[in-house]
Formats: sequence, structure tokens, C-alpha cells
Amino acid sequence: MHEGEIHALLGPNGAGKTTLLRILAGLTAPTSGRVRLFGTDVSFDTRETRGLVGLIPAGDRTFYLRISGLENLAFFARLHGLRRRAAVARAEEALVEVGLGDVASKRVGLYSHGMQKRLSVARALLTEPAILLVDEATQGLDPEGARRVRDLVKDVARRGTAVIWATQILDEIRGFADAVTLLGKGQVRFAGSVPELIAHAAPRRHLLRLRNCLPPGTRLETAAKHALLDRGRIEIAGSASSEHYRLTLGEGYTLGTALVALAESGIEVLACRQEQSELEEAFLSLTAAEGS
Repeated sequence: MHEGEIHALLGPNGAGKTTLLRILAGLTAPTSGRVRLFGTDVSFDTRETRGLVGLIPAGDRTFYLRISGLENLAFFARLHGLRRRAAVARAEEALVEVGLGDVASKRVGLYSHGMQKRLSVARALLTEPAILLVDEATQGLDPEGARRVRDLVKDVARRGTAVIWATQILDEIRGFADAVTLLGKGQVRFAGSVPELIAHAAPRRHLLRLRNCLPPGTRLETAAKHALLDRGRIEIAGSASSEHYRLTLGEGYTLGTALVALAESGIEVLACRQEQSELEEAFLSLTAAEGS
């Protein structure tokens, strides 16, 4: 990884994303191999190695809810070796960085879910780490809260911190991550850029809006099935009277081939869209290929 790079870590449940982050943070010992950060083995839990890495865990149950945000951060800063006055000063700075300066004295138990996530970011930044590990930071957040957390992390990366961002929300890495690694059962299934990952997509399912231009009494679904033959399978995607259909392409056939067959049979295609995003298609393709 390079300074300022945001590297997305993807994978299904049980793929090993959280375990990898815990190993990188020095919280779990690897069963084989070693992790070195700037030449230092992270398995040796020293104050120096702890200061190199900031961790934003997936859960919110890592703060003391009955004390304030400032008191929480000051406590964790003391664990990093800062003296009382320096710990409070750094805690105040970190709270301002994440937009929580005005609620520094408020009990964390009264913070919203999004505010607690930002507090997690502030805690991870207490030592101004060179590497930031982020585990499912936007899980459970509304779109605005998720955007604020991503913006905070992007600001951290712009200052030179390398970020590893583990997520299951595939589309959030588009335009956000510089690189991506896809895990499956502890193995790397893909490593490269987001566009390279999308290139693995082989979209097979599409949602169509069709209009029946055939003689009265001709059932659209029956005519469509006859027109497609082995080019694809079509089924109603809404109510029986709906114009919306789901098309699953046959092996070796393209969307264009199927649409031409429908048009030539007298069925007008009013609209067409991919049922799943390219990232989701690529994710499923790469993980299913290895039996994840």
C-alpha cells in the first residue's frame, strides 16, 4: 500500500476480513506468516507498533456509555501513553476533527449511532496513525451518516494515512477506493482496481419493460418465451398485468441477442436495466467460482 491510498477489502461472511484486520492491528496472532509495518513485526505488541495503526471496529460497544465523548477519548489516549493534560488536549482536537466538538461533554450513551461511529474515527486518530483499519464503518447508518464517515476517512487519506476499508456494501467503494482485494474463505480471489473488478462482471439478469405489439389475444409472456428459445428465460417480475419482466440470459448469449429476438417477434422493449450492479455481479462471480 501507498501513503494516502484507500484499499477496499471485500468478501462474504466468514471470508476472513475481520480476522485479517485484527492480525494487522496486532490483536490476533497469525497461524502462519508475519505482518511487518515499516519493518516492525506487529506481533510484538509495543507502544510503537500500536501507535502506527488506528482501528475502527465494526461494533459500537467499545465505549463507556456513562461518561462523555471527551472522557472516553482522554482515557484511550492515556492508554497510548499520553499524560493527562496531553491526553485531554489530543482528545479535544480529535473530537473537533470529526465534527463532535460541540458535544464533547455529552454522555456517549446519548450519542446517535452515526455520532458513535464518528467517535470511533476520532479514537482511531488519537495517535495520528500511518495506517487506518476500518471494519464495516457504515453498517446500519443512513445514507447521510454513511457519507459523513466516508468523507472523514477520505480526509484522513488526503493527509497521507493509508486506509484499509472492509465492507459488504459493494457500491460504496465506487469512486471511493483506489484498490480492492476480494477474499473468500481466507484466500485472495481478486486484487486490483475497482474498474478491473467490474470487468469480471458477467451480468446475466436484467429487468425489462415490454409492450405487446402482437395480434389481440396473444399472451406476451408466451410470445416472449417462444421468441427467446434458449437465448434466455423470461418471467413476470410484477403482478400478472404488469409490463415488467425478468430476463435471465442463456449461457453464451448476450443481452443484445435476446433483445433483437424479442423485437423481431413483435415485442417492443420500452426499458431495460441490469438487475444487479456490476460490482455485485463481479463479487458473486468470483466468490461462487471457488465455492465460497
